[in-house]
Amino acid sequence: MSGERLIYLPLGGAGEIGMNAYVYGYGKPGKERLMLVDMGVAFPDMDTSPGVDLILPDLGWLVENLNRLDGILITHAHEDHIGALGHLWPLLKKPVYARKFTATIGRLKFEEAGLPLDAIHTIEARPAAVEIGPFTVQFLPVAHSIPESSALIIDTPAGRIIHSGDFKRDPTPVVGEGWDDALMEAVAAEAPVKALMCDSTNVFSLHPGRSEASLAEPLTEMIKGAGGMVVATTFASNVARLKTLAEAARAADRSICVLGRAMKRMISAAQETKVLTGFTRIVSPEEALEIPRRNLMLLVTGSQGERRAASAALSRGKYLGFEMKQGDTFLFSSKTIPGNEKGVLKIVNAYSEMGVDVVDDSNGKYHVSGHANRPDLEHVHRTFLPDMLVPMHGEHRHLREHVRIAHEAGIAGIIATNGMMVDLTGEVPKVVEHIEAGRVYLDGTAQVGALDGVVRDRIRLALNGLAMVTVILDEQNEPLGDAWVELMGMSQTGLGDRALNETMETELTEFMSRASGKILSDDDKLDEALKRIVRQVAMEEIGKKPEVRVVISRLSAE
Repeated sequence: MSGERLIYLPLGGAGEIGMNAYVYGYGKPGKERLMLVDMGVAFPDMDTSPGVDLILPDLGWLVENLNRLDGILITHAHEDHIGALGHLWPLLKKPVYARKFTATIGRLKFEEAGLPLDAIHTIEARPAAVEIGPFTVQFLPVAHSIPESSALIIDTPAGRIIHSGDFKRDPTPVVGEGWDDALMEAVAAEAPVKALMCDSTNVFSLHPGRSEASLAEPLTEMIKGAGGMVVATTFASNVARLKTLAEAARAADRSICVLGRAMKRMISAAQETKVLTGFTRIVSPEEALEIPRRNLMLLVTGSQGERRAASAALSRGKYLGFEMKQGDTFLFSSKTIPGNEKGVLKIVNAYSEMGVDVVDDSNGKYHVSGHANRPDLEHVHRTFLPDMLVPMHGEHRHLREHVRIAHEAGIAGIIATNGMMVDLTGEVPKVVEHIEAGRVYLDGTAQVGALDGVVRDRIRLALNGLAMVTVILDEQNEPLGDAWVELMGMSQTGLGDRALNETMETELTEFMSRASGKILSDDDKLDEALKRIVRQVAMEEIGKKPEVRVVISRLSAE
């Protein structure tokens, strides 16, 4: 083993929540055989990434070292762990390994993208194992807010790694496997755990986590007591919550109708893979419209205020024939992810104006987290007793707090954010290299680098507006006619209610008439001069400096 090392390199998910992508490697420095765990996405917002559809991890370093990459593992089917698979797999073209439900979701993504379905391999849970280069990997069942979530047991020549994935200590998760302390203790007893890579999402939550099963009674009581139609939203992937809501509706003598493609797809995949059984019959929208409102509950997408989801569509008026009315109830059985508050509040206020009663999770009765809280994390530390802890799946403050807790327990720990390559070989982890770990924007169907300037230009246009200047010059570089200015995203009038574009055109035309031949014959100098004049006029007239684009047309002598 001399001269070889075990490395860990997060390319996403460390220092942020979302966009998970973690590289493990073993071998001689610079020649390690590699494997990738998860290929997730993050979601854009209008402030920092307007118009962007998804945010993907930048896998440039992996592409440069593609001959060393042996495989890809997906821990579970949440979008922040699997969402980039269909977009970025063509860059890698390596075998993908996942459990049955996750593999089913992965194949749906591959099918949509026209990628080969046989690249995704279904792996059973422990004790089944898969060999990926120097790594032997087992999928260890854990509880989370989506079926068949798994931690990974990664056995290497340098020792055993536990990659926790997303998890919670819930022995009764309603759907899928529960957390099994005896199983975890058996894993810990098999071999010493060199490193625990651990979920840090809820490290600041000081009370033990609650079970999914604890929601059945309060949800049933709430739905039974509601008048009119009930509409409930949650994360589309939370199959257990959908089952809990459906059973509560059935207990309240209400039929279930599901609106939203993502939710229908998750239910179908869960039933196909047998992780969801005994689900209440779902009526079609056409059938639902014939059912009395007091006997109907809709399960809809859009718990995070997504503009195109069913929740938002209903808040704007009719959707597929359904319409919210006074006395109806809308339930958010979910937590609003930071950054999504505006979209959610817009929906809440729209329903309020309709006279709809909106129920959320502010009282903690109708939602439980899918992540382990601090006491549960400490329990896991004590169970595995790792030589070192490397926190992941959290913002920097989460990682720092998680390391502090580890140190208090006598466990070595390190804060490793995206791009920090950590050597796990010795007694304590140490950063040995920094990799450029950026992000890629999915903008429509195009992938653009975050530093390419596309989104930066879009933000500048949104903040400042755009002035388009057109000038025409003849064969002798003399102006033909006046300059022409078109404004977008700016006030159309300036001081004294004068048309702003006309004020600019006057200034530009006067400049062109007296400009030297040296300037008029040089596109770069002319472009710079015209931009300066437009920005100066705009600042004087409306107090803004717009983005300026200049079109210079020159007539040829031919």
